Amino acid sequence: MARDQIDMTPLQSRDELVAWFEAGCKDPSEFRMGTEHEKTPFTLEGHRPVPYEGARGIGALLEGMKLLLGWEPIMEKGNIIGLYDVTGGGAISLEPGGQFELSGAPVENVHQTQSELMAHLAQVREIATPLGIGFLGLGMTPSWSRTDIPVMPKGRYKIMTNYMPKVGQYGLDMMYRTCTVQTNLDFSSEADMVKKLRVSLALQPVATALFANSPFTEGKPNGFLSFRSEIWRDTDNARAGMMPWAFEDGMGFERYVDYALDVPMYFVKRGEDYIDVSGSSFRAFFDGRNNNLPGERPTLSDWANHLSTIFPEVRLKRYLEMRGSDGGPWGRLPALSAFWAGLLYDDVSLDAAWDLVKHWTAPERQALRDDVPRFGFKARIKDRYLFEIAKECLVLAHAGLRRRGRIDAIGRDETRHLEPLDRIIDSGRTPAEEMLEKFNGAWNGSVEPAYSEYAF
Repeated sequence: MARDQIDMTPLQSRDELVAWFEAGCKDPSEFRMGTEHEKTPFTLEGHRPVPYEGARGIGALLEGMKLLLGWEPIMEKGNIIGLYDVTGGGAISLEPGGQFELSGAPVENVHQTQSELMAHLAQVREIATPLGIGFLGLGMTPSWSRTDIPVMPKGRYKIMTNYMPKVGQYGLDMMYRTCTVQTNLDFSSEADMVKKLRVSLALQPVATALFANSPFTEGKPNGFLSFRSEIWRDTDNARAGMMPWAFEDGMGFERYVDYALDVPMYFVKRGEDYIDVSGSSFRAFFDGRNNNLPGERPTLSDWANHLSTIFPEVRLKRYLEMRGSDGGPWGRLPALSAFWAGLLYDDVSLDAAWDLVKHWTAPERQALRDDVPRFGFKARIKDRYLFEIAKECLVLAHAGLRRRGRIDAIGRDETRHLEPLDRIIDSGRTPAEEMLEKFNGAWNGSVEPAYSEYAF
């Protein structure tokens, strides 16, 4: 998320929180998709983390991007921490360890997502290469320790850094060492949101396996195919996970509001200051019971910012965010949007996907999610391997995209963007398994070749 929200309208009732979500409903003709991806900057010489400070640092990179793009800077305490397109396009932001994130503009089809990505990468390289900076497309830094990684000058991250070790084993690894790609998709009604949320939650392990490529920690295999996904199992379970209650009767915007009200907060922003309220629920704040802000009531911006600090496998805002995938090389990134748009933006494929998962129980869904980081396609649910399910989902995604009929300039539909996933299914192996084979073969037990083979 590039910018904290700045709507200071005071909140008076729970109904306003529900209405905030309801305002996201769109006519299907207005459906859009947004793709967000993170990439790890590294020094071209020595493959080291890039500091924020200095003439060849992250701050200098952002200043160069500002001059190139003409985008408005996002500033905090005199430091440039991001950029945004005032015309309603994309935004660039920094994750805690300097991971460089593009939050793409809402676009109509996957062809536009790919064009946006290619333009962004060309622009970034134009500025980064002379600074001696490259970018790595993996789900986790393969060689650096946590203490190697610099801290970006963002107030919210200082609060999170202090809080994370209190609530889980891997929170700091999540913040400083991981990268993701995510797709954001719309819904037309509360019922449509619920159906898409349930399908995408149940099938998030499929996307985790298809995009798994974080098998190394500090230069060695870590025993997982997606260690990034494993990290989320013990980051902060009060704000992450599979939300089993979303499959119960009565699920809707109100149920998600009640969930979000009880998730512990991190901060409240007032002006340029972040006030640490970590551990206190939004419900207590809503009732005027926040000890650090006694008697004060939240604003719409507080609500929107709080929702951005909830981290389930699929997150509800005024759209749905698919959060289960490792970041990856540039050629694979548009495939995530193609996969989920094919499943969720076509009614026939959405119905078929629901038929596939509707008989799974909450413990079965949880067991699949728990197993997929280590076993990938070999994870099982009921009597089926995840590989079989992934193959079936890809067939549904192809069919959904064909029916959407979004054609590019030379007559191709969006199914062409699924080709990287087709190749993965044809091989029967996750990207991580291919990387491990290279590690044990051509890479001679070193992860250093990843900085060239998986660089943007």
